[in-house]
Amino acid sequence: MTWTTDTVTGPDGLVCSVDRLASEAGAAVLRAGGNAVDAAIATSAALTVTTPHMCGMGGDLFALVGGPGTGSAEPLVLNASGRAGSGADPDRLRAEGHRAMPMRGDVRSAPVPGCVDGWLTLHGRSGRLLLADVLAPAIELAEGGFPASPLLASALPRLDGLVGCDELVGSGVAEGERLVRPGPARMLRAIAAEGRDGFYGGEFGERLLEVGAGEYAAEDLERSLADWVDGLFLDVWGHRVWTVPPNSQGYLGLAGAGIAERVGLSAQPDDAAWAHLTVEAARLAGFDRPSSLSDGADGARLIAPDRLDERAAMFDPQRPAQLGDRYRGGGTIYLCASDGDGMGVSLIQSNASGFGAHVAVPGTGILLHNRGIGFSLEQGHPAEYGPGRRPPHTLAPALVTRPDGSLRAVLGTMGGDAQPQVVLQMLARLLVAGQDPGSLLSAPRWVLGVEGGTGFDVWERPDAHLVRIEQHAPESWRTGLQERGHVVETAGRDIGGFGHAHLVEFPLDGPARGAADPRSLIGAAVAG
Repeated sequence: MTWTTDTVTGPDGLVCSVDRLASEAGAAVLRAGGNAVDAAIATSAALTVTTPHMCGMGGDLFALVGGPGTGSAEPLVLNASGRAGSGADPDRLRAEGHRAMPMRGDVRSAPVPGCVDGWLTLHGRSGRLLLADVLAPAIELAEGGFPASPLLASALPRLDGLVGCDELVGSGVAEGERLVRPGPARMLRAIAAEGRDGFYGGEFGERLLEVGAGEYAAEDLERSLADWVDGLFLDVWGHRVWTVPPNSQGYLGLAGAGIAERVGLSAQPDDAAWAHLTVEAARLAGFDRPSSLSDGADGARLIAPDRLDERAAMFDPQRPAQLGDRYRGGGTIYLCASDGDGMGVSLIQSNASGFGAHVAVPGTGILLHNRGIGFSLEQGHPAEYGPGRRPPHTLAPALVTRPDGSLRAVLGTMGGDAQPQVVLQMLARLLVAGQDPGSLLSAPRWVLGVEGGTGFDVWERPDAHLVRIEQHAPESWRTGLQERGHVVETAGRDIGGFGHAHLVEFPLDGPARGAADPRSLIGAAVAG
């Protein structure tokens, strides 16, 4: 299968997301006088209604904001990822025989969700419209209903038997059938009317404490989960690339780009050497992620020049590096937005895996994420599960500026452990090969995997990687990678396994232009 998408220009702003309905919601807010932050929040809120299999108010959020109107010479960086509740007890899990955090069906894998705090903090600093007006399109979708996408319709049966989310469980919704979301509508109205108190201090918070059964305390909901942090950046290919520092794995995309530049990446993506080099750059950047990434990790040290020099020196153009002693479609969405003034927002929100922990907050229509699977149960590990801690996060949005500080692009993708791998390929195609948004998003991709993997365990077996390539990848990739000793697998029709990426670029000589990933089937770039 060959993916194609068009580059769309947006002189008055642009919104790119996995769902046209959500992109339209953001574009409507732009037309009503909102800025890129308003549009991003409106799109994000709409996605919590229309794509509950990928994101929701029970998940987390990261964002970068750059360009005119931010009041800052550097991009604003927001970490709205949740913290484990006061009742988090790793000893209890170990005593129950767990060697890793439970994937599903266990509230202990759900830190307090930070998504709504992320919206409110973004809006409080940089929003232009009233919050009620920003959330209005999402509320309209939830109350009036929307046609179920093919991805949602096919995913809903996974919830069979789940207690507490009646509006989704057993709905038997077919593709295109209208689905109404009364629970999220009520939660969104409460947020619009009362802000944080309407959510964390309201019905959602009360029900969360009940379903947590001791995992959370009231005090856990009183502290905002959204923090402005210093952005992590690397100068590479004549630009400065920014991401969210740890607990995000965004440093891996930067490190991979730094390694690829040092080795000498060509501008010919169809060459086998290009595929081998980018694969190896990602492997060399990430092989020690399990031991390196935690809430308190030093992001600057993880991309320090001497560290990247050492890893680049391990590159062999003829064979995979032996690294020694986590990809399946997951529950994440990425979106980006711009406005007519040139502000750009790179925003990502997530359930972690599809429908998250499969734990519902009864009556609210909200499912809890399972970002807690990033915690370790190894005693003394820097990312050990514990009260108030943030887990290592796969979310890795990016933003690119020019040497003069002007905004060049906002980009990112969903994709579990593969997110930085896709971001690396996007950066290489944009900054080295000079491809336009539609071309680089339609282009073939590779992702690393392990046999029988979950999409969140790629780095647990770094010398057992297989390289999955898309069907429309050039034959040179397959033969060239195999000749160099890689285990190569050509994926079948896989609409989630290679990310749903989006990008908005800000040319010096014209309006913003962008595209949405065709792999999402219903994604769209919509001009304001």
